[in-house]
Amino acid sequence: MAATVVRYLRSVGSPTSAPAEREPESVDALPRPDLRAVGDDERAPVSPAEFRAVLGNFASGVTVITAPPGADADADGGGSGSAAGNVSGPAGFACQSFASLSLDPPLVTFMVARTSTTWPRIARAGVFCVNILGAEQGELCRSFAVSGADKFAGVAHTPTPVTGSPQLDGVPAWIDCRIHAVHTGGDHLIVVGRVVAMGAAGEGDPLLFHKGRFGRLAD
Repeated sequence: MAATVVRYLRSVGSPTSAPAEREPESVDALPRPDLRAVGDDERAPVSPAEFRAVLGNFASGVTVITAPPGADADADGGGSGSAAGNVSGPAGFACQSFASLSLDPPLVTFMVARTSTTWPRIARAGVFCVNILGAEQGELCRSFAVSGADKFAGVAHTPTPVTGSPQLDGVPAWIDCRIHAVHTGGDHLIVVGRVVAMGAAGEGDPLLFHKGRFGRLAD
């Protein structure tokens, strides 16, 4: 595998202040859904099952969103790093709903359920890394999709150069971010991240997800 190429993207501001010198700020993990797109009497007659079945026709890539331990991890009672979530260690979850958002400034976005138990830990850290998975990393994805387990057990990773979020070994590409904004979107949250570093191995096929199954590109 080719060596990972790291590209730093400086935020607009003082030229003497590097991104690494800024302390991450925690964000409101569950902002109130004050605004609604439609009223209760305007809802389309679409069942959750039909919604999933139709949207499953859209093939996407797969990522794992990771974050370093939050500043208050010890206050959560996770000093032992037990298998029941390992709240004192890094946080992470499998995420299909990731996309690029803006080129200038460089922004990316992902969606997370409001009921997620991992998201509040990422919100407290104020930073995250998007690990884009390769075609052979389906089992790695499954391990991060399980709730209530130590997802990092046996998973090799190194800290990203700016935020220190876990970069999983062997991923084709990674994107290091600070949380830029969080918006409400029904039963999910729309998280916007500002890119501060990124890298790619330059080879390997992506892991794809389509109709509830993993897949890969074909010649």
